Amino acid sequence: MKEEKLNLEDIWDKTFSKSTKVKHKKVTFHNRYGITLAADLYEPKTYTGKLAAISVCGPFGAVKEQASGLYAQELAERGFLTIAFDPSFTGESGGTPRYMASPDINTEDYQASIDYLSTLPNVDPERIGIIGICGWGGMALNAAAIDTRIKATVTSTMYDMSRVNANGYFDANDNEEARYEMKKNLNHQRIVDYQNGSYELGGGCLDLPVPDDVPFYVKDYSEYYKGRAYHKRSLNSNGGWNKIGCMSFINQPILCYSNEIRSAVLMIHGKKAHSCYFSRDAYQNMITNSNYPDNKELLLIPDAVHTDLYDNKEIIPFAKIEKFFRDNLK
Repeated sequence: MKEEKLNLEDIWDKTFSKSTKVKHKKVTFHNRYGITLAADLYEPKTYTGKLAAISVCGPFGAVKEQASGLYAQELAERGFLTIAFDPSFTGESGGTPRYMASPDINTEDYQASIDYLSTLPNVDPERIGIIGICGWGGMALNAAAIDTRIKATVTSTMYDMSRVNANGYFDANDNEEARYEMKKNLNHQRIVDYQNGSYELGGGCLDLPVPDDVPFYVKDYSEYYKGRAYHKRSLNSNGGWNKIGCMSFINQPILCYSNEIRSAVLMIHGKKAHSCYFSRDAYQNMITNSNYPDNKELLLIPDAVHTDLYDNKEIIPFAKIEKFFRDNLK
């Protein structure tokens, strides 16, 4: 299949420092919808034989120059071949219109990355794992539930995007009337967008300094995306998703068959994160009535908040993640 030629940045424009221990290059691959995806590939400078490989994505609304790239580079330093990719419709990846999300297409993005890694001559296709950060944690579990080639999955500071879109934060709007009003507003927005011939953005994170009267998690996000990890291609750093961009998550739950995942899963979350309930509940649902609960683990990090697991290398348990992949990609 002929891939779309993407306009890829040729300079180092990450929000983290470049490692001297790994080799880095830009690569592209395509998904089954014909969308060409852009990724950063990291590999150890020296190794023998074929490598275990890991595909990384997230957070939801971020780009590969932010948290996913940091994870990918760190794990390449630890001996894995890794890629951090931009999802369809975002970052340097293809797909139009821009700034749309899809539970189906975004799960497929992970599967397409497995296609790509499986064909590399220096990768062992039987030793491939994935990492999903924030909203991509839920997508990673969804991919693991459908793709038997994925041998190990790590989620970090996970969001279930179906749940939060349908129910609101902390399930505060989990009722028919609230959902009806939300759907009515979104469908009205569809008409506005169609008439205008463009899609109205929903807005990214708040500009700094953040007002004192906002919830802590809003401040937490803004200080990451608008502060220490600002990136010009990041949705959350700028205008955000289209207002209707995440609409299909409302009635398309993505974790229906998570208890049928046979491969190993490690879920990591900060105990003090506003989002911790997503991982607690998803883990419980994953092991309930499962025939394979013994290779599943929930690791809660004391005192960590949501974005600590984006970029705080003193808190992200990379040694634990490395051991998990070594134990399960062999």
